Amino acid sequence: MQHEQMDFEIQLILGSCYYGCADAGEVLSTVERIAEGDFESWYGEWYGTAARLEGIAGTCASAGNDISARQAYLRAACYYAACLSMIDGTDDPSRRVPTWKKHMACFDAFCARLNPPAEKVEIPYEGTPMPGYLFKPAGSGGPFAIVIFNNGSDGPTVAMWSSGVAAALERGYAALVFDGPGQNALLWLHEVPFRYDWEKVITPVVDFLAARPDVDPARIALSGISQGGYWILRALAFEHRIAAGIADPGVMDVSTAIVGRYPPEMLKLVDDGKKEEFDNMMTEGLKYMDKAMRQTVEWRMKPYGTESFYEWIKMSRQYNARDVIGQIECPMFVADPDDEQFWPGQPREVYDALNCPKTIVRFAREEGANWHCEPKARSLYDQRMFDWLATVMPS
Repeated sequence: MQHEQMDFEIQLILGSCYYGCADAGEVLSTVERIAEGDFESWYGEWYGTAARLEGIAGTCASAGNDISARQAYLRAACYYAACLSMIDGTDDPSRRVPTWKKHMACFDAFCARLNPPAEKVEIPYEGTPMPGYLFKPAGSGGPFAIVIFNNGSDGPTVAMWSSGVAAALERGYAALVFDGPGQNALLWLHEVPFRYDWEKVITPVVDFLAARPDVDPARIALSGISQGGYWILRALAFEHRIAAGIADPGVMDVSTAIVGRYPPEMLKLVDDGKKEEFDNMMTEGLKYMDKAMRQTVEWRMKPYGTESFYEWIKMSRQYNARDVIGQIECPMFVADPDDEQFWPGQPREVYDALNCPKTIVRFAREEGANWHCEPKARSLYDQRMFDWLATVMPS
C-alpha cells in the first residue's frame, strides 16, 4: 500500500506468518479489499476476517480438533488486533475496548490449547496487578531459564508470540509477557499511563519470578521490543538481578520520534513554558492535518495519560537513558536494523554508551530485515538473538 502506516502494519502481520499468527493468503486477500488510506475500511475488513477465523476456531473446538482450533484462534487474535492500529481514525473509536476484548478472548483460547497451557498470572504492582502469561517449554523439568518479553508502546499481546515467545519455547526457555503501565489491559481497562522510570515496573516482575520454584532466579533475561528498547535500558540500570538484556532496537531517547515532527519555533514554546499558547496552536493545527497524521497523534498520546500536547512533549523528554545507561552491568544485545524509521542512529548510540559486555547486530535491507523491529525477518532475528543468548544465559 502507498499509505505508510498501513503498509508497515501489513509488513508486521505478514512477518508474523512464520510463527502462525497469520496466513499469507488471508492477509493478502484482506488487504485487497481495503480502500487505500481508508481507516474505516481497514477496521471493517480485518474485523470480518477475524470473525471468520474465530468461527472456524469454534467449529474446530466443538469437534474436538484442538490443534486446528488453537491455530485458528491465534490467527483470529492477530486479525482482531490489526483492527486496533487505525481505530482512532474510524467513524467510531469507541469500538476499541470491545474489539480488544475479542482479541484477548481468542488469545486466551489459543494459550489454553498449548502444551503445556500458558499460565495466566497477575504480578503485584502498586494498586493494580499487571496481567500476563507465563509460558513453559514442553516436557518436564525446571527450574527454567526465562525471558521476560517487554512489549512496546502500542503492540497487542498476541504480537509477543511472534516477537520472541514462540522462539524461546522452541529453544527450551520459559517466557513471560505482561501488560505494564500504559499497555493493553492496564491502559484500556484501568487507565494506568506510561511511566519513564521502568525499574519500578521490572523489579516487581523479577520479584514475582524469583519467588517461583519453576524459575531459575540466576537465569532471567529481559527483552524489549520497539519502545521497550528504551524501557529495558532504564530498568537494567537499576535492577541488577537480570542476567542478560536485549534491546530491539536500542532506544536512547524516546522523545525524538515525537519532537522530530515539530519545527524549532514551536518547540521553543515548550522550552519557554508557554503551555496554553502551544496547546492552542496544536489544536488549531490539527484541523488542517491529514487524517493519517491526526490519527497518529491521537493514538500516540493516549498512553501518556494527557490531552495536552505540551505535557505530552514534556513527558516524552523524561524517557531518556543517557544519564543512567552506564549503570547497566549485564551482557547486552542491541539490534540495529537498516532504515529504522522511528529512532534512526540510536541503536549505535546505545551500543557506544554501554559499559557492560555488549553486542550490536545489524539487520540489513539486503536480507529483508530492515525497518523498525525487523517486521519481515523475525526468524532471522530470533536465530541471531537466541544464538547470542545461549552464550551468556543457556536454557
